[in-house]
Amino acid sequence: MPFGIILLSGLLGTLAGSFLSVCIHRLPRAVSVVWPFSQCPACGYSLSWFEKIPILSWGLLGGRCRSCFTPISAMYPAVEIVTGVAFAVSAFAFGDAALLAVRLAFSCALIVLFVIDLQHRVLPNSVTLPGIAFGFGASLFLAPGWLSSLLGIILGAGILLMLNALYTRLRGHQGLGMGDVKMLAMIGAFLGWPLMLLTLLLASLTGSIVGLGLIITGRRTRTETLPFGTFLAAAALAVSIAGDAMLAWYLSFYR
Repeated sequence: MPFGIILLSGLLGTLAGSFLSVCIHRLPRAVSVVWPFSQCPACGYSLSWFEKIPILSWGLLGGRCRSCFTPISAMYPAVEIVTGVAFAVSAFAFGDAALLAVRLAFSCALIVLFVIDLQHRVLPNSVTLPGIAFGFGASLFLAPGWLSSLLGIILGAGILLMLNALYTRLRGHQGLGMGDVKMLAMIGAFLGWPLMLLTLLLASLTGSIVGLGLIITGRRTRTETLPFGTFLAAAALAVSIAGDAMLAWYLSFYR
């Protein structure tokens, strides 16, 4: 794909990221993501068009509200940057294939879930349940195909339900929430069962490494749980773009 198209995709991604920031702020609060228009969370000041330019406006305003001067979280430009990069890399990976639109929608859902779970320890049904339906619907016409998608949904939910039941029996309390179960089912719907399993493996590995590091540094106790949805989102985003190459590399050791 021409570099200009990839660059344009990245710029469109920053615009999408601006809307995702609204979703991230409002969904946990059960507030409409379309009304009212963008405003300061502290004073309710409605933002002008020049205050909503992705990345640039936050920097020009010094990371503060123009009306009440309350600091604006760096999460907003960070989400815009990450979404822009995800759009550009996806455009490079998938070209102008119809699958690109599906994977871009998937990336948006993952970014929203990543931040919300990190901040609030919740994975909204308003993202995961429609995501399952959309992912499976798209699989009727595109990769990974409806059968792999259906197996991804069933196995994704089933594996985490089984692991959670086992953990609860051994430890006396739940280790995972139903949000994680629905999220992995959504990942299976979009990616199919092989890449869903790869996502689960990568998320578990990175979660274990981060958790161990936090325990060693005294920033977490052994009984505290990590936001597993955050690790699932990061792993799924990587697997969505490069999962086939990862699997091919891994399976090459068995040939």
